Amino acid sequence: MTLVNNKPRRGRPPKASRENRDTKADLIRSGLEQLTESGFASSGIDKILKKVGVPKGSFYFYFSSKEAFGHAVIDSYARYFETKLERYLLDTDYSPLHRINNFVEDAKHGMTKHQFKRGCLVGNLGQEVDLLPTSYRQRLIEIFIDWQKRMATCLKQAQESGEIATTVNCQNLAEYFWTGWEGAVSRAKLEQSTRPLDVYLDNFISGLPR
Repeated sequence: MTLVNNKPRRGRPPKASRENRDTKADLIRSGLEQLTESGFASSGIDKILKKVGVPKGSFYFYFSSKEAFGHAVIDSYARYFETKLERYLLDTDYSPLHRINNFVEDAKHGMTKHQFKRGCLVGNLGQEVDLLPTSYRQRLIEIFIDWQKRMATCLKQAQESGEIATTVNCQNLAEYFWTGWEGAVSRAKLEQSTRPLDVYLDNFISGLPR
């Protein structure tokens, strides 16, 4: 999938501004599904456009370039995942460590629902970083750092509640969690099973200093 800067080509303009907004959102959604399932190297812009019913020549009425389209897809996924993390990791109805378990249970449900065809967009792109436009690298790093901060906050609350030792470096542990999590998600896709997610969570929780 060549999400790189190209010169805009002429095409038929959208009929109405509302249709324009809806079509742009549909393109982002289609790109999100395609990249999450197939990754960068195996995806193609033509398939994304065809699914939404947008002529290839009209693409540049919605995005200034293919690289800009890729950024829109990544940002959309980042917002979606940030909302998910807030919903689970900040849920005070549960203890901090139980919140992590709830996050994993939701991930298991999502992967099963999509028959293990979809993984983590950011993780997928991170594995293909050499094929991506250079501007994507820093954006992916920023997203991982944001996720780590949110997990670190949950772990600090686990310290405050006495679930884990106060000697734990929560920032380092949060980075460790996400590094291992991406591997577990990839393994789950490979096996078409939630078992790797269970194994990872069990070992992560049992390894926390008490």
